[in-house]
Parts: sequence; structure tokens; C-alpha cells
Amino acid sequence: MSMFCYQCQEAAKGTGCTIKGVCGKTDEVSNSQDLLIWVTKSIAVMAEKMDNVDDKYNHFTLEALFATITNANFDDDSIKAKITTGLALRDELKKELEAKGIEVPAFEGVNWTPQSVADYDKMAPLIGILSTHNEDVRSLRELIIYGLKGMAAYAEHALNLGFEKADLYAFIYKALAATTKDELSADELVALTLETGKFGVDVMALLDEANTTAYGNPEVTEVNIGVRNKPAILISGHDLKDMEELLAQTEGTGVDVYTHSEMLPAHYYPAFKKYEHFVGNYGNAWWKQREEFESFNGPIIFTTNCIVPPAANSTYSDKVYTTGATGHPGFKHIPNRESDGQKDFSEIIEHAKRCAAPTQIEEGKIVGGFAHNQVMQVADKVVDAVKTGAIRKFFVMAGCDGRMKGRDYYTEFAEKLPQDTVILTAGCAKYRYNKLPLGDIGGIPRVLDAGQCNDSYSLAVIALKLKEVFELNDINELPISYNIAWYEQKAVIVLLALLHLGVKNIHLGPTLPAFLSPNVANVLVNTFGIGGIGTVDEDIKMFLGEDSVA
Repeated sequence: MSMFCYQCQEAAKGTGCTIKGVCGKTDEVSNSQDLLIWVTKSIAVMAEKMDNVDDKYNHFTLEALFATITNANFDDDSIKAKITTGLALRDELKKELEAKGIEVPAFEGVNWTPQSVADYDKMAPLIGILSTHNEDVRSLRELIIYGLKGMAAYAEHALNLGFEKADLYAFIYKALAATTKDELSADELVALTLETGKFGVDVMALLDEANTTAYGNPEVTEVNIGVRNKPAILISGHDLKDMEELLAQTEGTGVDVYTHSEMLPAHYYPAFKKYEHFVGNYGNAWWKQREEFESFNGPIIFTTNCIVPPAANSTYSDKVYTTGATGHPGFKHIPNRESDGQKDFSEIIEHAKRCAAPTQIEEGKIVGGFAHNQVMQVADKVVDAVKTGAIRKFFVMAGCDGRMKGRDYYTEFAEKLPQDTVILTAGCAKYRYNKLPLGDIGGIPRVLDAGQCNDSYSLAVIALKLKEVFELNDINELPISYNIAWYEQKAVIVLLALLHLGVKNIHLGPTLPAFLSPNVANVLVNTFGIGGIGTVDEDIKMFLGEDSVA
């Protein structure tokens, strides 16, 4: 095999991609990403020995982890440049240890010295996923690493808003270093996996604090899904700092701004509502972008992952820009902001002025903004609805969307849920049902969208608050069921965070992760009740404890 990757739900044949990633990444990119993680581990094994680590190591580690998330960076030159940067930082840190009289760890990556870029390609296959031969150890190590990738994504968003925590970096180093230590037992790795979930809760809380401090608490908002007759920019991804700067720089230029996919929740924040040219949301989940970008007509900016490589006959390839950890051959890249500076979006703004207005593909409005602060303001109404039986059950259907036809399950599941149930959602999974006419219960919409995937934290806060209000001893006693769709590594950290909070009987679909070995899967099943999905009708019966669907 020329590569091996099984970090996302689309892993080929449910086991792993070995020639080219289903996501579109080449074997060269996959191997370079493996090497970047390996070099980052060499930084981690040294950094965990130090009491204080300079921010340049901390921030590089976040960026390196983030750049290897599925659909984030397809540019091999970009990944190799990060490896080169990582090697230089590794050597600096090694000198610091030696100057302090601290023994340098005996990890092969600490001493690897490539003579040319070609040496990267030679080393990569030797240090990839399959270099860990024990299947269960490999599974646990990768589960931890994928959780760290999701954690790094959220930590970088918070960092962009000036929020960071030293203990978060310390844990990332500890956990990365642990994946290099053959002496650790499976039980110790299981414990570290759950600790990863604890820091997953912490990082989502940190990002929630950063977002709400900068932009206010999300509000219930109707978002336009039609278009205006003006040239426009489509912003995709997740980073709200990029959104802030783009809106400020486009104000008064005659260029409108639309959100795409996971940027939809930006409309819920009060700080962005002042911009008259912040028009609405264009399109659906990330995987439909090939056709929707064609009809948008204007330039598109990716702030984070969720890139689908354009088709060979695409007419929009020269209109796509990347920034931050993202990259793709042929796409123009907007550099990171300098210290205390801003990103310069002038090129994409001038590009937009030369383009036609977006072609309308749908019309109407969708409603969102039900983050924890907003829901708590109507908690009494929600509690009364539960006590009176108006709401029988909540279904957490957060997570990711994807291309697999089997994901139609989630649309059908939402359509068939009884009228006395409410869906709590966050992430792009919402696009499977957020435009369905599901109605409301006494004024409470039957789909409550909390926001982006990281806003799954809001759903956890809501659940914990309801546990307190109902004076329950266990979060699992609440009338809440979890039927979650997953795709990539941010979903992994959300899952681990929920497990840390004690949530049990979570169902994952459309397939269980390929990176779970049978033994590790059994641990999750036996300890936490993790399960897969079946047919819609049978699953609704199971969740509701009924013999038939209402």
C-alpha cells in the first residue's frame, strides 16, 4: 500500500484508505501528514519535560495537528514546509533541554536529520499508523491522537480571539508523548483517552467563552437562504475571527458576504448583526460544494477544514482562497495575521467586484441560535413542556454530515420522530433536517440548532442544567437520547467529551469508526453502551422504548 489512513468515517471499505484518500488527498499528502504528526510528537516528548514552554512551540503544535484534520490541507508543499518548521523548533527545544541539563528523550524523531525533502518521503512510510503493530494499542493511540486533532482545532479558534490555557498545552504534550511510549498498558491508554475527553470539555468551554466574550451570546435568529443582486464572497469553515475581519473589510465596498456550511451560526452572534451586507447563508453542508460553488459565481474563502477538491472541469477553482491551517494546490492562500494585526482580504474583495451576483438556488429562512444561554432563558417553558408531557423526549442529533447515501437515515429519522419530540443539534449534521417543516411544540421549535460542532458544548451544558432542574442524580436519567452522525476528528473530541461527562448509550453512525479495534470497541460498548444505527423505524422504537412508532 502507498498510504494508510482511517481517521474519518469515509475510510475505504470501512477499514482504511491505502492508495488515495476517499477525501481526495493523495498518498504523498497522507504520508507527509503522518510525518508532520511524528515530528510534532518529537516536540511533545521534550516539551513535557519542561515547566514552561515558549508559545512558539505551543502554537506550532496546534497548527500542525489542525492541518492534518480531514479535508483541511491537500497541499503537500504546505505540509512539508510545516515539517521543516517543526524540525527547526525541535532542534531549538533540544538545545534548551541540553542547556538546562535535562536528558533528551530517546525518541527516534528527536534525532532524525533529513538531508533533503526526498528524505521526508523515505521516512514517512516507516513512522505511519501501521508502525504500531499491536492492533489494540494502535487503536487507542489513534483514538487519542484524533481527539487531540479536534482539540487543537477548537484551541486555535480560541487562540485567534486571545484565549488560551497553559494546562491545555501541557496535556496535549503529555498525550502526544504517551503515544510514543511502548511501556504504557492498554488500561493506561484507556484512562488517557477519557482524560482527553476531560480536556475536550475544557477546550470547548474555552472557545465558548472566547466567542461569547468577543461577539455576545448567540440569539435566536432567522437566517435568509436567498440572495441579493450584488457581487459577493462566500465564507466557509469555522473561524469567527476571520469572519469578523472579512465583514469589517468588506463594509462599504458593495460586496455582500454569505456564510457556507459550518459558518451558518455566525449569523446568531449579536456583533455580526450590525453589518447590512451580511446577507445570509448559501447552500448546504460541505459535501455539496462542487455544484453550489459553481452557482455562487463569486470567490470563496476557506477558514478551516471541509474542502472538497474541485472536479477537473470545475469553473470555480481559480476563485477559491484558503487561510489558516487550510491549503490546496492551485488555491491562493491568505497569510496568517501578524502579531496584533489583521489578515488582508483585499485581494478576495477586489476579485468579488469582478464577479456576477450569486445565482439563487433556494429561498426562505431557517432558524437557529439555541445555544445554552438562549435556551436557559426559556428553561421554565422547556421544563413545563416536559412535565406536562408536551415534550416526551429530546434527541441529540449533533455531529457531521457527509456524502454517504446511508446518511439519508438522519433525514428520515427526523421526519419520522413523533410530534412530541425535539431535536437538539450542532454541527453540519443539521443540514439533513434543518430545512424540514417539523413545526414546534408550544412555540418551542422541534429543531433547536445550537451552532457549530464545537457548540455541542452548549448541548452538554443544557443537559447538565436540566439534570439540576429535575434534581436527578445521573445525566442519563434525563429524557434525552443521543443519535449522532460523525465524520472527522472534531466529532471524536466531542464524543470523548460526552463520555467524560458520563453520558452513556450514545449511538454513532452511519458506521462505527474504522480505527476502533474489536477489543477497543468492546470496551466502549461494555463501559459506555456505545452503539451503531439500524433501520429508522427500529431505532425509533428502541429509543422510545415502544413496540411501535407513534
